[in-house]
Amino acid sequence: MPVTLTQYILQYGYLAVFLLIFLQELGVPNPISNELVLLFSGYLASIHTFSFTFIFLTAVSADFIGTSILFFVFYYFGEYLLNHKPKWIPISRERIESLTHRISQKGMLSIYIGRLIPYLRGYTSVAAGLLRIRPKVFISAVIISAITWSGGYVLAGWILGPYWQKASDAIGGVRMVLFTLGIIILFFVIKSLVKYVIRRQKSKISVKN
Repeated sequence: MPVTLTQYILQYGYLAVFLLIFLQELGVPNPISNELVLLFSGYLASIHTFSFTFIFLTAVSADFIGTSILFFVFYYFGEYLLNHKPKWIPISRERIESLTHRISQKGMLSIYIGRLIPYLRGYTSVAAGLLRIRPKVFISAVIISAITWSGGYVLAGWILGPYWQKASDAIGGVRMVLFTLGIIILFFVIKSLVKYVIRRQKSKISVKN
């Protein structure tokens, strides 16, 4: 943990923790990951610098509010994006609406799991907004995920106490593995999408001829 950031958290307390988590949930890059901030906050609660109850509620609230704003931004502007969707994107409006309906019926678990995966947390909220998932479904899933994720890290920092830094180092290694796997998966998804578009364009040309 950078010394300046540590001093910032110690000086401004709950407000600093809230802003750091909130901004990162909005997609604003922070100099340090939320996991580290949460673990450090839990550690401060273990030495009674923070109240565990208040820091737990602060972390969960920042997580929930930040990602909910991100969701609603894409939720309300999603209609515009669909109406101005480039023709080369191989998915129809009807297909998106059908997918949205299915996720709305059984999407709470998908949103919850997505919000627990590093590097996919923010994208889950964006995707849910673009697909116009019912706010009730999204909010219900996000409340539970915020308690599990942010609250869980605060609890871990509180339990681990002075060993929180070792835990954060171990988590950093896991995050790197998940990031690498995510890049590989993304590569194959893009590759398959490009092949699909090329095949579709060729079939259109052959039909015209």
